[in-house]
Amino acid sequence: MSGTLPLFPASIVGSIPRPLVVRELIEKAEWDETDRNTMDAAVRFVVALQERAGLDVVNDGEWRRRSYIGVIAELAHGFTLETNPADGRPWTVVTETLSPKPAGFIAAEARFVKQVARVATKITLPAPALLGERLWDAGRSACAYPTREAFVRDCVAPLRAEIALLRDLGVEIVQIDDPHLCLFVDPDVRARHDDPDRAADFAVDMINATVAGFTGVKFAVHLCRRAGARVRGEKHHAGTYGPILPQLNRLNVQHLTMEFTAAGADDLESLARLREDFELGLGVVDVTPGEPQTAPMIAARIERALSRIDRARITLNPDCGFAPGSAAKVDTDEVYLKLKAEADASRLLRARYG
Repeated sequence: MSGTLPLFPASIVGSIPRPLVVRELIEKAEWDETDRNTMDAAVRFVVALQERAGLDVVNDGEWRRRSYIGVIAELAHGFTLETNPADGRPWTVVTETLSPKPAGFIAAEARFVKQVARVATKITLPAPALLGERLWDAGRSACAYPTREAFVRDCVAPLRAEIALLRDLGVEIVQIDDPHLCLFVDPDVRARHDDPDRAADFAVDMINATVAGFTGVKFAVHLCRRAGARVRGEKHHAGTYGPILPQLNRLNVQHLTMEFTAAGADDLESLARLREDFELGLGVVDVTPGEPQTAPMIAARIERALSRIDRARITLNPDCGFAPGSAAKVDTDEVYLKLKAEADASRLLRARYG
């Protein structure tokens, strides 16, 4: 699919809950032809679900990935899959200096989505600084990388190799997910860093290094203070976007995908101070399980933003992925109804303002 998106396009952020058959497949060490056919059929379904809901931009729900962060281990050698002693969850940790694997794991996801989708496509990648925050450990990683920053810098090259392939495939949007950067809106998080602005600047520098020089593809950065953690009942980080506005305005991307339903995230004053050339994907659909969303409710959130942001800059999307982490249990029918309400809100807004 190619061409211009309509006014108020309806998009997805990233993850969609995986059924048991998919979760079983991604845990298998080796696949046979039946396994590959089953996964292909599953991805066809999740793309069709989004298109049936009415979205203008779709993805594969990240269904082929064991972990949206741990996917870096498919792109480079140097990682060990362990169990995190802090919480018992699977943990990909860097234990050796990175060396490249043949590029194409994420590109293969994209190639299939491009074959089956009838609308625009988005493919997601983890941000380098996010990988450093989650996969580097002072005890387990220091032999290979004495500092977190050294590891983060080495993550840039394998991500760029995938981006080159995604561009050549004609993927319309490549989204860099960096909830780590957005945590610097929280006063408690900032207090834990000797120099929070330097840390946020470094995250931006690494994103800019990842996307530098590419043309012919739209880059987005997804920012949230772990809205999706509400699916697991975890803490929602507080604070407006104000503290990181200088960093956001330095991002060399065309689109920001941002929360907008949570307290502090609907800060119009900060959003109005973002660079005017940014498209803004506003998270106007609450991903919290059991929180019904209706088209009029979603449209009203966008109409608040229209008081400060030009309508041509706005995309509708959920405030985060619907399945943050392998342990998340979310009803797929609920996701479908929320995406359908989002697409209905887009049509409602086009009728009013188009």
